[in-house]
Amino acid sequence: MIDVGGTHVKVLATGQKTPVKIPSGSTMTAAQMVAAVKKASTGWKFDRVAIGFPGPVVKGKPAAEPRNLGKGWVSFDFARAFGRPTRITNDAAMQALGSYNGGRMLFLGLGTGLGSALVINGILEPMELAHLPYKNGCSYEDYVGLRGLERLGKKKWRKEVKQVVALLRAAMVADDVVIGGGNAKKLKELPPGARLGENANAFLGGFRLWDEAGAEPRGRARRVS
Repeated sequence: MIDVGGTHVKVLATGQKTPVKIPSGSTMTAAQMVAAVKKASTGWKFDRVAIGFPGPVVKGKPAAEPRNLGKGWVSFDFARAFGRPTRITNDAAMQALGSYNGGRMLFLGLGTGLGSALVINGILEPMELAHLPYKNGCSYEDYVGLRGLERLGKKKWRKEVKQVVALLRAAMVADDVVIGGGNAKKLKELPPGARLGENANAFLGGFRLWDEAGAEPRGRARRVS
């Protein structure tokens, strides 16, 4: 399982206890990511790959170049590069799949940008809410992503997160909201109706992409007790 982010790539395999973290950044290409993962996982045994990609994924392939990484992701053949069958989904969708407990769940990932996904009765629907207009000519991501945090400061950023969660929860008629991503830990308290996600859920979501119940790339999450 490979969770690709704007600051780090996190890698975990069956039988490994601790994810490996690889620095990424605005210049990392798809080929560089694969090379770094191969080097970091030398000696690991695996027969399938699941990738969480920070951008839209259509029919199992990146549909646009990521905003916070380098180029070359859309046309890259990941299965060939890894030499294994590979499934790709949006990174927020992968964490959402691993966070699902039932009902109608909205996942929002507070990281470099704003990840989003909806799971309804076990069916995963990746979403791209980050770049929708929010206010003052700016997007949701401009306010609750990393740029917003740096511009507004923690106090005002937390207020915006609370407001955005309320707006999107109402719009998606969500029973449950999961807030994940690296900046979720900067919240002093969670917005009403929200729970904190765990980074490990991204890897559980990667497993679920290959579950019998998640045989299609869109994914189907089983209820977790």
